[in-house]
Amino acid sequence: MQFSHRTFLTRALPGAAAALAAALLLSGCSGSTGTSSNSSPVRGGTLVYATGDAEPDCLDPHVGGNYPQALLSSQYLEPLVGRTSSGKIVPRLAKSWKVSSDGKTVDFTLRSGVTFTDGTALTANVVKANIEHLQNPDTKSSTGYLAVTKVSSVEAVSTHHARFHLSSPDSALLESLAQPWNAIESAKALTRSQKENCESPVGTGPFKVTSWKNQQSVTLVRNPNYRPASASYGTGVANLSKIVWRFIPDSSTRYAALKSGEVDVIDNPQPSTVASALKGGSITAVQAPRPGSSNRLELNMSKAPFNDKRVREAFVKAAVVNPGITSLFSGTVKRSYSPLSSVEPLAYSNSSLFKTSLSKARKLLDEAGWKTGSDGIRTKDGQRLTVTLPVSTNQSIPAEQSLFEQIQASVKKVGFEVKIEPLDLSSWYSALAKNAYDAVSAPYTKIGPDVLRILYASDGTVPAPSGYFANHAQIKDASLDSVLQEASTSLNTAQRNAAVKKAQQTVLNAYAILPLYDQQNNFLVGSRVHGFRIDHAVSTPSFAAAWVNR
Repeated sequence: MQFSHRTFLTRALPGAAAALAAALLLSGCSGSTGTSSNSSPVRGGTLVYATGDAEPDCLDPHVGGNYPQALLSSQYLEPLVGRTSSGKIVPRLAKSWKVSSDGKTVDFTLRSGVTFTDGTALTANVVKANIEHLQNPDTKSSTGYLAVTKVSSVEAVSTHHARFHLSSPDSALLESLAQPWNAIESAKALTRSQKENCESPVGTGPFKVTSWKNQQSVTLVRNPNYRPASASYGTGVANLSKIVWRFIPDSSTRYAALKSGEVDVIDNPQPSTVASALKGGSITAVQAPRPGSSNRLELNMSKAPFNDKRVREAFVKAAVVNPGITSLFSGTVKRSYSPLSSVEPLAYSNSSLFKTSLSKARKLLDEAGWKTGSDGIRTKDGQRLTVTLPVSTNQSIPAEQSLFEQIQASVKKVGFEVKIEPLDLSSWYSALAKNAYDAVSAPYTKIGPDVLRILYASDGTVPAPSGYFANHAQIKDASLDSVLQEASTSLNTAQRNAAVKKAQQTVLNAYAILPLYDQQNNFLVGSRVHGFRIDHAVSTPSFAAAWVNR
């Protein structure tokens, strides 16, 4: 499914909890970027958004937890805290928080007077119900569930005072709680059947869900009682009367609809159209790098051929990536050499590991016992050197699929046979669950370096209640687990940072992944749209202050 970024600090507090408390107590104004106008906002009107991401199976991001859910739910749900473009954690539904000296208790003071669109009030008991909903196996959560595994319980101390009891210090707790997959929903609504809640989640955001036409669109209308935490999340009740959120899988069709004025904003455009819009004109390009992991190929270490490090290194040494990044993405992305997104301040890169060398790759395969066959594909013990690469056509844009084809061609020169299997999202998830892959691209969005624990700890091979597991490289390394645990629980900033670096070095040196480029959201915005912003938690669009000039 999916995940999110980090922030640390310097404040001197008594005891070893200083660093954790510092990370949790950061505050400030949430940054925003997007279109702007000197004109006065127009009240009313309908904005049409067209997404190329897969249509969610459920509009409640607690269930499962993928990025398409985050895009949509950011319009009608709010989390306890937010995040600025610089990484600071800021108030949203919680107005303040305090960490105990041992780092195992976090007290949240909630804003008063906040109501859900079903008329119920935000209280500590509502927060408690939401955490329990995320942790309930019947919810079948993945991203949200993995973010709150250290929360033992939530205590409603008073109406607006929620106390989180942790099994151990969690330096990433606030970063996790800023994510859309951990947003707060009406406790009353959560008592409904999952089907009903999936069709119309109830939140406190600027809009609310009124209808969902499967394979067509979701309609959102203005929440007349919306009260933003700060001007960064709107100046009051939204200007727009309605948002029609359309599902248009084909990128050319989405772009044509934008140019004709049929839709107002699109996501996932082709790189060439982004590059064109960045040069100026009536259509504005907004780029929003996502936190968490880089886009990368993960090599399945649990079985042949990639259970042999020499074969993994040979694949990486033979893969030609940079020319494709340059030609296919029109200068809109840069090559990555890190497990983490470049927006993560603790991202560690080592480009020397990824220098192409066909001679080195051939030597490694020779040493591993793979012999070149008559057709150029290597074999060993009667088995061909085949790499199965399932690709989600819902998540992988055409430029990326072409990049995979270029990698396929380059590694064939040393004897790899790469079978690219285009699949819809459901079939892709099924292939992962069946371990029917040797390499896979599965970007994961999570605020902060804690994403490394999700992706590379041994227990990440165990499925969450949703059935999804995140450790697709299937690394099982006790020493790496220890380092990731230190990064997750350390109350010393320097120690945590050192552990984060060491964890990345371990993953890279194992040739468990082939980093490609940063995850990046690209939006194209029509000329009639003003006030479009980015919510910097996980780079989703925000229409709380937007308006259309029709």
